[in-house]
Amino acid sequence: MPPLSVRRRAFIRCSALAAAYLNIPRIGFAQSAPYRRVEWQKFKTMPQYASFINAVKKMKANTSAASPSSWAYWTNVHVNYCLHGTSYFLAWHRGYLYYFEQRLRLVSGDNTLCLPYWDYYKYPKIPIEFTDPSATNPLYVPRVNTSVFQALTLSPFASKVKNFQRGTVNAFEPQLETAPHNPVHDLIGGEMANMTSPRDPIFYLHHANIDRLWQAWALSGGKSMPVTSNPYNAAVSASYWANSFTYASDLTLPRYKTYDPAWLNVSYADLTLPTYLPPSARATPDSPIRRVQTQSLAVLTRPPVGNFATTSARPISATRRALGGVSGMVLTDVPVSGHLRLSASSLQSLQDALSVAVGPSARTSPQSFRSVVVVMDQIQVLSGGKNGGYFYHIYLNLPYVTDAIGAQKYFLGTVGPFEIAAASHHGAATLEYQATEVLSRLSVFELQEVTISLLQVGGDNAPRGAVVKIGEVRIDISTVAPWDSGPSTQEKYSDYGLTD
Repeated sequence: MPPLSVRRRAFIRCSALAAAYLNIPRIGFAQSAPYRRVEWQKFKTMPQYASFINAVKKMKANTSAASPSSWAYWTNVHVNYCLHGTSYFLAWHRGYLYYFEQRLRLVSGDNTLCLPYWDYYKYPKIPIEFTDPSATNPLYVPRVNTSVFQALTLSPFASKVKNFQRGTVNAFEPQLETAPHNPVHDLIGGEMANMTSPRDPIFYLHHANIDRLWQAWALSGGKSMPVTSNPYNAAVSASYWANSFTYASDLTLPRYKTYDPAWLNVSYADLTLPTYLPPSARATPDSPIRRVQTQSLAVLTRPPVGNFATTSARPISATRRALGGVSGMVLTDVPVSGHLRLSASSLQSLQDALSVAVGPSARTSPQSFRSVVVVMDQIQVLSGGKNGGYFYHIYLNLPYVTDAIGAQKYFLGTVGPFEIAAASHHGAATLEYQATEVLSRLSVFELQEVTISLLQVGGDNAPRGAVVKIGEVRIDISTVAPWDSGPSTQEKYSDYGLTD
């Protein structure tokens, strides 16, 4: 029997599972949580505002990094244990906010205090209380930019995004992390561009908003969350929520408790999903988003191909084979493309892998290549880009001219200093982008050449010149199916009409 985290459509197809589903409590059933997070503009008018400022001051003044009542302690928790670019990114950070919030109450002496959130879909500029550079302001740290409207997107909230976890088609968690989460870090820059981002107090408001958006999405109807049947008993919860998160050697949290913020005694004042971008983020002739070479979100053109050395097809591991790529790609404020030149045999291997990915299950076997991944290996942020203030949109086979809506068909993800820091702080700096879904949408003719394009998106103070170097950008085929990276049964891409 498939696990309980299959989509509702699968429940309907299976009467036994449908009956079990009726006994599963809906997420958000316990909305009587005692702590209610509100947006910053409201929060700063409340009595708890003074308690928050007091707590931040005291924690920053505590010079013992071993003390949970110090600011440095919680920065180190994030550096040593945070999850990024992997399953449980959202759930781990929900628990992190839960424990940090408890410490705020203890330090402030205000048991009514809870974290506010910063709704940048309404207020895309960092609140002014965080930008006053006076020595007495504990909320201030140096930053590159104060506006994040270039980071905003409505893509995670599209109606087609029904699944939650990585390894599923149209999955919410990786989309929300891709944007707005990562680009908000990148654009603000400074500490926010690194794993030490909790040094900047705006970090906590940013993640409270990310957590709020997750809860709003989960409650918006027709979504497929990995279920848990009891908030107080891990033994009867789905396997996805088994085990615990670690925040320190003596601080853990059972995963299942992060299923619903109400199970951590938290609720949100506003659980509506964004349906529009703030005026400054709309790509109109009157308010264009600053892009290199005056490209706005309204019109995109494929950047010219750079003169990069090619890399050959070769085995990477027992389950992975490289089909070809380019090396020595340096990213600047000028958009650039690279041809991932494929031999005839590599092109055939790519087409075979895609046919397995969208084909009937009978055609697959453990030895079959069944997914495609774009790999950026040996990535390093150069000295000119270490302070952040920018990120890149990544596209596969972007047309020579298209609009913002059309470009989404070819969108692969983002890369910036924060993503690179997250990839490198626990090991080698390598980023991988699941490309099966994007390539499955393309015709056989479009697959004759594979071109990767990177377009810089910068704030008002984005750096110029070389900022990132990528040792190799290549395209790999893998025997690991894209829907196998999560612990639940999932549909294949053909279920979403992604074949030609």
